[in-house]
Amino acid sequence: MLQDSPMFAYIPAKDVSRARKFYEGKLGFKAMREEEGGVVYEFSNQTACFLYPTPNAGTSRASQAFWQVDDVEREVAELKARGVTFEEYDMPGIKTVNGIAAAGATRAAWFKDTEGNILAVIENKRSSQEFEEEKAQKEHTSMSSEGPDGFR
Repeated sequence: MLQDSPMFAYIPAKDVSRARKFYEGKLGFKAMREEEGGVVYEFSNQTACFLYPTPNAGTSRASQAFWQVDDVEREVAELKARGVTFEEYDMPGIKTVNGIAAAGATRAAWFKDTEGNILAVIENKRSSQEFEEEKAQKEHTSMSSEGPDGFR
């Protein structure tokens, strides 16, 4: 099943050379390998992305990918020091202050690469124990409302 398989992100680039300068220079990524005109970057927990050439880069108005971080303020400060500019939003449901939006236990900041792709760094302060308790509660609630054969 797909749920048991690793998932990887595609990052589109109109100009791979220009995008590489951003990812490797400003974000500090190290290319793991080049393939099919693009480049693969690997991250922790066996995750990766493939930066690939396409004329459709930057056309999505939604986030292309995000990194789960322990301290969003620290990451934003470090990236700003490297020349990354963060987006500022002020709309219903989301308002950033110094590039960071907060919603409950989650804080997030968005930036664009040289190709117009929207990327994010996200911090979730919920502990893994809180997450597991919430998951168990949902499973218990779901099971208690089902019949013996799994149907409602």
